[in-house]
Amino acid sequence: MSGINKVILVGNLGKDPEIRTFENGSKKASFTIATSETRKDKDGNRSEFTEWHNIVCWRNLAEIAEKYLTKGKQIYLEGKLRTRSWEENGTKRYMTEIEASTFTMLGTKNDNAEQKVSNATPGIVPPTPPENTYTEAEAATETDDLPF
Repeated sequence: MSGINKVILVGNLGKDPEIRTFENGSKKASFTIATSETRKDKDGNRSEFTEWHNIVCWRNLAEIAEKYLTKGKQIYLEGKLRTRSWEENGTKRYMTEIEASTFTMLGTKNDNAEQKVSNATPGIVPPTPPENTYTEAEAATETDDLPF
């Protein structure tokens, strides 16, 4: 039986995406998202707890993140957990990240008006795009949705 590895987050970017371009031209965007929740203790006092998540986007989704995501923006994100390891000073280190497969910029239409992208014409921002959801697959394909 197969397992399921799916993460869904709604949170605010803690910093602008850091972009790394590799020799083959592919890109990687890294940023953090803060999610907060409010809890009541046994005395009924409310406290807010914030959890920070490390996010990674690859290739075309990284390019979209580079262009349109900025610190403080709220996004809806879907992805999967990935753990990587490396050795540092003789000690094995581990990091768990969320590899994004799609994200949607949230907020008011005016907040995102200049940040929306048309999948039909990459690189051109239309005045009133239909939506602001980006997936790795959609970002990688250039399709023409014209019926003729």
